[in-house]
Amino acid sequence: MIYREAGQFKTSYAADQAVFPIAQDRVVVGAFLALAFVVPPALASEYWLQAVLIPFLVYAMAAVGLNLLTGYAGQVSLGTGGFMAVGAYAAFKLTTAFPGVSILVVFVLAGVIAAAVGIVFGLPSLRIKGFYLAVATLAAQFFLIWLFNKVAWFVNYAPSGTITAPPRTVLGVMVTGPEATAAARYVVALALVVVFAVVAKNLVRGRVGRSWMAIRDRDIAAEIIGVRPLRTKLLAFAISSFYCGIAGAELVFLFLGSAETQAFDINQSFLVLFMVIVGGLGSVLGSFLGAAFIILMPIFLTNAPHVIGLSLPVALLKQIELMVFGGLILFFLIIEPHGLARLWQIAKEKLRLWPFPH
Repeated sequence: MIYREAGQFKTSYAADQAVFPIAQDRVVVGAFLALAFVVPPALASEYWLQAVLIPFLVYAMAAVGLNLLTGYAGQVSLGTGGFMAVGAYAAFKLTTAFPGVSILVVFVLAGVIAAAVGIVFGLPSLRIKGFYLAVATLAAQFFLIWLFNKVAWFVNYAPSGTITAPPRTVLGVMVTGPEATAAARYVVALALVVVFAVVAKNLVRGRVGRSWMAIRDRDIAAEIIGVRPLRTKLLAFAISSFYCGIAGAELVFLFLGSAETQAFDINQSFLVLFMVIVGGLGSVLGSFLGAAFIILMPIFLTNAPHVIGLSLPVALLKQIELMVFGGLILFFLIIEPHGLARLWQIAKEKLRLWPFPH
């Protein structure tokens, strides 16, 4: 087998602790990213870009953010949809108030505003945890949606109550608005999620990530050895909300084009949570695997009956989809709590020991 690290000697600590210490991994990931930036914009149809790839990238960003908070820091959150709404409405206000600011800067600023809101609603984590913290973040979800519904200033007093992405360009190419092509929006979404996924991966491998995992595993012992719960938990909420805020801005500006507050209801929070559970808690790769699974599964369930010659009502297909999601979540929680990422890790370990896997 070609997946062997024999002969690849590490001569420094940095080389040994690299994100991809095996040369084959670096080659495969580099080739995959190059193909991802070139092939879909050139060959994929409008349907695949708009209905599959762009939402996958947007939700992968949100899943990475929630995974940092729940998977690595151990803080349960059901307010992901609310934090995504903060990013979306912040991006809308920034683009309308400062039309000359680059849309990429707007995305980052929207994430910063969402991070500030996340710190506020993360304060209860200093006193409560587990189920009680989940209820507190659920209250944040409902409060934020109520706020954006009731205060017309957030939608610039539009009678319809919707926010619409204005046209903006990056390097002379239209990337938001009705004139922006799906290929251009896909490239922007891909670039953002790649950059921030690399940041997240390096973050969890450093001092901050180790502090999060110490709080997650044994919070009292972590405090005894010098980890500060206040700073650690609030930093987790801030960075997680930052990622979710950018994802919310992308959801409106790169995917939907316009949205109401219903686009960020409690269903969004559960959807992202399902992605993290199915993909794997405490894994950046698992966030991508979970997002891909949740996005592709409805498409497969919708088209599978037609392939085998069955004609089922749409309502029945929707119920089957919900049952499959529930069954898979139970499966991963019971059989493989670490999700698809753990299955992928096991497969790689067997390849490295081939032909004598155990």
